[in-house]
Amino acid sequence: MPCAVVVGAQWGDEAKGKIVDLLAQNADVVVRYNGGPNAGHSVVFNGQTFAQHIIPSGIFNPNTLCIVADGVVLDLEDLAKEMHSLTSRGVSLGNLRISPNAHLILPYHKLLDRLEEERRGRGRIGTTGRGVGPAYADKASRCGLRVGDLLDERRFRASLRQVMELKNLILTRVYGAEPLDPEKIADECFRYAQGILPYVADTTALLRKALLENRKVVFEGAQGTMLDIDYGTYPYVTSSHPVAAGACLGTGVGPREIDLILGVAKAYTTRVGEGAFPTELKDERGDQIRERGHEYGTTTGRPRRCGWLDTVALRYAATVNSLDCIALMCLDVLSGMPEVQICTAYKTKNCETKEFPADRSLLAEAKPVYETLPGWQEDISSATSISELPQNAQNYVARVSELVGVPVEVVSVGPDRRQTIIKDDGAVARFMK
Repeated sequence: MPCAVVVGAQWGDEAKGKIVDLLAQNADVVVRYNGGPNAGHSVVFNGQTFAQHIIPSGIFNPNTLCIVADGVVLDLEDLAKEMHSLTSRGVSLGNLRISPNAHLILPYHKLLDRLEEERRGRGRIGTTGRGVGPAYADKASRCGLRVGDLLDERRFRASLRQVMELKNLILTRVYGAEPLDPEKIADECFRYAQGILPYVADTTALLRKALLENRKVVFEGAQGTMLDIDYGTYPYVTSSHPVAAGACLGTGVGPREIDLILGVAKAYTTRVGEGAFPTELKDERGDQIRERGHEYGTTTGRPRRCGWLDTVALRYAATVNSLDCIALMCLDVLSGMPEVQICTAYKTKNCETKEFPADRSLLAEAKPVYETLPGWQEDISSATSISELPQNAQNYVARVSELVGVPVEVVSVGPDRRQTIIKDDGAVARFMK
């Protein structure tokens, strides 16, 4: 079982970084396959918390090759800062490789992102303003610039000048903003590129070689299923494919190579930004979950919207991704609550349904149908097996698995790597051997 995909099964922020870091201890290669600096992974390593945005979570294992693949979009300044943050705290980057086909986020992408959000007003999407959407739009429009273009400075500057003729027209005539200087942008790009270009390599060839040698590979997705450009709650979505199939699209690896698909979900639900959220709690219980779970965005610092676990959405994610199993994260956050609730269905004006609605208007009006379970008061942060959990916590985990129709094989009881329970007889345990 050499290839595993770790995919977010909710609206992102599911603590995928912790799971990838865990799997990386026994993996030869970890690959980031989509998204950009709008994503954030927090990893606790050697008592330190690292907030990463682009570099794969496996970077802490020096024996694991870490690849930033073709499907990612990069902000050179952000990446340079992230690299410096790691090296300044003693983390080596000798195992990092970056695809030359990864597209660049340039200053006009970030400016256009912010200006468009301002223009939308109340109809805003809720983007991070990092320029990710405009960069992917340029990729689709075939006018984007890529990491590999930086290898030829003359060609890069000429291409940038050509693209910015149109971008400056949009900035000045549509948004009434000041034009940007392409030469200043190019100078800035090459200043940051000096520290990044040594890591550029043919990542598709590296992956092909690893697969031929039967190496263990972990594919790491950013954001979550419900933010996928096609399968998420459009238009309040990201601009790439966080779903498991995105691992193939973003890396050049065929679907037959994938052996294990692990969906990561919190024991409750969170969301950042705009869009429907049927189980959102706008009361003291939601505030309690937010504070106990430290639910503030890794990238933006924005408070996350919090609510009970939504198994209607989770079943949908299980189907879209063909999940083999689930990692249930942050179970410890629910400790101390007298009771916990799970959404098992939605009520709309027409009916009660257990299916996730494709119609945006139906989702917006959906009311959760809850099943209430007794909570647990015990501190579970030191549990090392499912049997060591309080009976009510065990019942909660079992009920989640039953409602979603997918086994829960990993349970997180705290932020540290060691605070993770892995079922001995499951696919994840076999992958880690």
